[in-house]
Amino acid sequence: MAKELLNTNGEKLGDITLDKKVFGVEPNIHVMHLALRRQLNNARQGSACTKTRAEVAGGGRKPWKQKGTGRARAGSLRSPLFAGGGVIFGPKPRSFAFNMPQKARQLALRSALSARASQLVLVKDFSTIAEPKTKLMVSALKSLKVSGKVLIIADIKAEENKNLALSARNIPSVKLLLPTNLNVKDLLEADYVVMTEAAVKEITERLS
Repeated sequence: MAKELLNTNGEKLGDITLDKKVFGVEPNIHVMHLALRRQLNNARQGSACTKTRAEVAGGGRKPWKQKGTGRARAGSLRSPLFAGGGVIFGPKPRSFAFNMPQKARQLALRSALSARASQLVLVKDFSTIAEPKTKLMVSALKSLKVSGKVLIIADIKAEENKNLALSARNIPSVKLLLPTNLNVKDLLEADYVVMTEAAVKEITERLS
């Protein structure tokens, strides 16, 4: 499948052929859902913690005598029955992470890329942004006719994209991503995906 290759002024430079095995598969909704759940779960801290009656300070003395008071018998004021007592079956630090086979993760990425194929904009590079200025980045996005949440996938360490990160960081609706950090969540959340030619080659090599 062929797609237009543009420069950041919105001018057509030619066509680029996208690998159908990466950008043209039938999206697998179930696998994408699993990959998204895995990503969200792996990001959870799981640090919620409550104290059991064994861990709460105090409560060593029997609060009142066993018999004759008319009250229920009690051995400690740190019982879960009392205010300030321990918590029964409360949360403890845990990991919510789960794994997915590598092939399933790759299928999820291919599915997400294929699902966003119509919102994919391909650019040669960002060398036209000659200095780190937000104004230049805003102008480039207008020329490319992208709006809303924009995901830019490019190697920001490459010489031709050296001003990209500094120019885009003040625009809240723009997110930068290295090709190696490609993930299902960011692909599905974006309204438009802007990808450089070098990023297309790198992703195709990894996923085909």
